[in-house]
Amino acid sequence: MNTTISTAAPHAPAWVRTWGASPQAPDNSVSSLKPFADATLRQLVRISGGGRRLRIRLSNEYGTAPLTVGAARVALAADSAGAIQGSSQALTFGGQPAITVPAGAPVLSDPVDLAVDDLAQLAISLYLPGRVDTATCHGTFHTLGWLTSGDTTEHAALPGDATPLAAQALLTAVEVEPETPTRAIAVLGDSRVDGIGSTSGADRRWTDLLAARLHTHNSPTRCVVSQGIGGNRLLTHGIGTAALARFDRDILATPGLGHVVIAVGNDLVFSYAPRTEENAAFLAMFPGEPVGVDDIIAAHLQAAARARAHGAKVYAATIAPYGDSDMYSPEGDEAREQINTWIRTSGAFDAVLDFDAVWRDPADPSRIRDDLHMGDNLHGNDAGYAALAQSIDLTLFD
Repeated sequence: MNTTISTAAPHAPAWVRTWGASPQAPDNSVSSLKPFADATLRQLVRISGGGRRLRIRLSNEYGTAPLTVGAARVALAADSAGAIQGSSQALTFGGQPAITVPAGAPVLSDPVDLAVDDLAQLAISLYLPGRVDTATCHGTFHTLGWLTSGDTTEHAALPGDATPLAAQALLTAVEVEPETPTRAIAVLGDSRVDGIGSTSGADRRWTDLLAARLHTHNSPTRCVVSQGIGGNRLLTHGIGTAALARFDRDILATPGLGHVVIAVGNDLVFSYAPRTEENAAFLAMFPGEPVGVDDIIAAHLQAAARARAHGAKVYAATIAPYGDSDMYSPEGDEAREQINTWIRTSGAFDAVLDFDAVWRDPADPSRIRDDLHMGDNLHGNDAGYAALAQSIDLTLFD
């Protein structure tokens, strides 16, 4: 009797991304992030799904020089950005406490044995001994963060000289090794995904609230990763790399990916926006030729095909109204309605999240209901994002 001895490697841990933020260059949208040196960054993030071990992803992808991280730690966050006693763990990189990351590259930390629950808040501290002139960052500051002098990574409490960070810096993902098989939802989006208009630092974006609902639903899909960039477009660079260009990095490379949500509407908003003197300076941040309905449909089909090639289900969100905003035009609203009709009826997606139906004012479907926007007729408020999260059928993720 012949016996075959397997030489295959042991089963690899099933890592799942539990939190993320799309990397950006420190351009005019995040210009307030100043150079720093001999400093510690402490940033708070609320993960979606928990696990028995975790690791973090840092990015120097938009850096112009090598980035040295002299020390790094992760802890369960306490009040006032402190660490819960006994939870702080040193992070290493290839077994070493420090690492130099080449310009243009990301880096993953080694796994650390720190059990974290669903919806836990983490305090992540990074000591940067050298000068950092160009820090890869994320412009919408939903992650609370502080800058302190010297190496304060081992301090449990936030040092007294801490000053608020003007933008999220270097930290782009947290990944966990769950106790049971878990899937992630990666959301490709713009400012309405990034939660502009919600209470900053309070985790009230619709993606945060969806994660909380999935937790109570006891869904096997517990991780929701927001990859929204305020001002981002599907087809054209401007504020952030164009969504189709960053799709592989931000969406398809998500460990544990099970579902993709496409929710980008800015291409139309800026293509059809009135070219008035008042809008000129703002629209200058969005270069490129205008695009039309057929272009946006083609972009959605490309994203859907690429996601399905990775075995993920694909959902599309309809584009919510923006009547009475500075960007509104009747022609843009007509194009929005055409795209929304196609999203609802084409059968191109596994399901549709009808955000337009949730936000529109019954008395004027071109406008967001007054109680659901932040005052600009374009972005939601806390109630508006809660309404989006509440409208989603959780069985889509079972």
